[in-house]
Amino acid sequence: MTEHTVGLLVVISGPSGVGKTTIVHSIKDDFNAVFSVSATTRPQSKKEIDGKDYFFVTPEAFEAKIQLNEFLEHAEVFGCHRYGTLREPVTTVLSSGNIILLDIDVQGGMQIHKNMPESVRIFILPPSDDELLRRLEARGREDEDSIQRRFREAKSEIRFAQESGAYEYFITNDNLDLAIAETAAIIKNVRTNTASSS
Repeated sequence: MTEHTVGLLVVISGPSGVGKTTIVHSIKDDFNAVFSVSATTRPQSKKEIDGKDYFFVTPEAFEAKIQLNEFLEHAEVFGCHRYGTLREPVTTVLSSGNIILLDIDVQGGMQIHKNMPESVRIFILPPSDDELLRRLEARGREDEDSIQRRFREAKSEIRFAQESGAYEYFITNDNLDLAIAETAAIIKNVRTNTASSS
């Protein structure tokens, strides 16, 4: 069996402003990986495509999927909308031998750790609290209260990730190119080792 026939689930987590989305997209391109599309109960925006950006479902349908054990992980975000990773699309990608990427929060990462311990779980850290706050402010998307709320949530999420035991790898994004290279090296190493032990 060659390494290219071994499927791999890769979780990449990190707080807002840490560069996680850029890293995920780069890894997707580098490995020709599949990006996992989450299901959500939040309303669909005009620019979003159902099934491409998210699977948009009603709260009732989401709850029914939980009862039927159709999620690998699910969580309520910001106390209002629910998000989750559907089991079936993930297992389809893995059985095809491809890499599937999940961009999820720590709650989800902990559930993946429990449900799929063979997965690779990576958490992206900012170089410092000051730099994280600077990056949040530089995005220019929110008012000062929202920025401060995200900053508090980010610090809490980092602490939770470090204490949870759900993440095997922590990468500090002080330099984006190096952070991408380090993430890619972890995936290559795990994939090679998985292939050789198959």
